[in-house]
Amino acid sequence: MQRITTQERLTRLARRHRLAPSTWSGDPAEAARSLVGYHGTDPASVYLQARARTADLTQTGLQRALYEARSLVRLIGMRRTLFVVPTELLPVVHAAASRAIAARERGRLVAMVREAAIAVEPTTWLESVEAATMAALAAHEEPVAAATLSAEVVGLRERVAVGSGRWAGSMSVATRLLMVLAMEGRIVRAPPRGTWISGQYRWAPAARWLGGDLLQLPTDAAQADLIERWLRGFGPGTERDLAWWTGLPLGAVRRALARLATAEVTLDDGTTGLVLEADREPDPPTEPWIALLPALDATVMGWQARDWYLGPHSPALFDTSGNAGPTVWAGGRIVGGWSQRQDGTVVVRLLEDPGRDARLAIDAEAAALAAWIGHIRVVPRFRTPLEAELVAAG
Repeated sequence: MQRITTQERLTRLARRHRLAPSTWSGDPAEAARSLVGYHGTDPASVYLQARARTADLTQTGLQRALYEARSLVRLIGMRRTLFVVPTELLPVVHAAASRAIAARERGRLVAMVREAAIAVEPTTWLESVEAATMAALAAHEEPVAAATLSAEVVGLRERVAVGSGRWAGSMSVATRLLMVLAMEGRIVRAPPRGTWISGQYRWAPAARWLGGDLLQLPTDAAQADLIERWLRGFGPGTERDLAWWTGLPLGAVRRALARLATAEVTLDDGTTGLVLEADREPDPPTEPWIALLPALDATVMGWQARDWYLGPHSPALFDTSGNAGPTVWAGGRIVGGWSQRQDGTVVVRLLEDPGRDARLAIDAEAAALAAWIGHIRVVPRFRTPLEAELVAAG
């Protein structure tokens, strides 16, 4: 079996994820395409992921791509996680992942309505509320906030129980229903209320926002397409990497792989990885590079098995649920973490010595990142030990 070394994998990562300066894109949508999509749970992280891979990008430039050119769109996809993907990939991700998630979430919402005793016929009641919601959205020429919709559609104000025990609480039907409608491809997240780090999105009918109804693809073909794109950007990887990243059952991953021309390769840790058959040759090396990547970055979260680029640093840089904090990269690997303090300073802690030149480049990048962020304060959605320590030390 062909062997692909860790160094070859790191070279692929640098080039294909556009982290070396010579590989930076001129378009944030093209950079997202290289990653399949940006991890979108944390709104600020989307901007910082794009900045790390796009030359001369400003916040306004990414906003234009999201809300004017609409070359990027938000959706809940792989692992029931919010992603920002190039708009042409929306049908693929929707058919491969979102559609099945939407069916499950709709069933859960019906059950919540029944348990809350809101209606005798919860399915019929929910259908009437969603019809009124879609009509209200259609009546507005501009995207609408959930609060506005709730003021116009009485049923959206009803509350359902969520969680249990110490985590028990309630939320509005609006919160759950808008999420389900978005998963079904009927509405999309439009510009948020507030600044670029806000997650309070307005909503718009998908057909109006996208210029037509969402193309419905066969599930099996879409899953094969999605996995092919992952292999092109992230390969080699294992079946378990693929199952984790896509959120699909291992059987579905294997059925998708059977539709593709792949080759098995040996990795340095002794495991068997997969690459596309036509993608077995090593990538040319890049120049030395450093990067300060944000929490939940698509590269950092790209594989389930991460030791080959993360080393022993997981306890400091990930929370207990597996969410990555901000990371510092040098020599193609993670060497530390960073945080932004209340005074706007970006501070770094190195967990291993990358050498003098890299240290100087990292310091310069920390200053440049602080200037790019400006007066905004970026607080990761999920706090990790090292990031929290850096903030507390300030």
